[in-house]
Amino acid sequence: MTHRAFAISWLIAAALPAFAQQAAQPQFTISSANRTLSVTATGSVSVEPDLAILHVGFETQPTDAKTAYAEGAQTSNAIIAAVRQAGVTDSDIRSESQYLQRDYTIPKSHKFKLTQQWTVKTTPARAAEVLDAAITAGANSSGAIDWTVRDEAALSTQALDQATARARENATTLAKGMGVHLGPLLFTSNQLSTPNFPRPMMRALAMAGAPEAAPPLAIEPQKVSREASVYAIYAIE
Repeated sequence: MTHRAFAISWLIAAALPAFAQQAAQPQFTISSANRTLSVTATGSVSVEPDLAILHVGFETQPTDAKTAYAEGAQTSNAIIAAVRQAGVTDSDIRSESQYLQRDYTIPKSHKFKLTQQWTVKTTPARAAEVLDAAITAGANSSGAIDWTVRDEAALSTQALDQATARARENATTLAKGMGVHLGPLLFTSNQLSTPNFPRPMMRALAMAGAPEAAPPLAIEPQKVSREASVYAIYAIE
């Protein structure tokens, strides 16, 4: 006796690169008693940022260790004072790294450089102003900005809700078009991702700082995006 297998599989949207390593999907035996329909759908949400995270830092000129440390300490305090004067609270300033090390760019060099980095949180509207204050005070290794939102979980939920609804809608449409009835959900999985954007750093600015009375950089915030992919398997009747 011959049993006729009936299975339908439909890819709603091409999988994004971030979803290439999707979670392992279950293997269903295709038979007359186990008819399934699978869909993959994606959702994407983009909003304006409400938080800017500046990466601010400096690097001293190569010299002996004692002088490098002394000059670095002076520059370090000047930068933080300028950032505070620009209206940033202490709770929004965090150290990333600080170290005194030999200058390995010159073979057999016995000179040292002091390097220090911070993250500084501010509003997108004031990002250029705060960055300008830091650079003017000596932050010659600065410029990268992470644009984000304070409630990242809510943004991810929106993308996932969109992908989930789209998967159900497309499964319903496909079942109707094929003349079958969409049964219960058998399995579902999801993936979330954050699109990556280049974040160039402003390196080795002149120690004298920007020209006197120069205006801040013209900086336009990037939108914050979240993407979600949902894979679902339904029974069909």
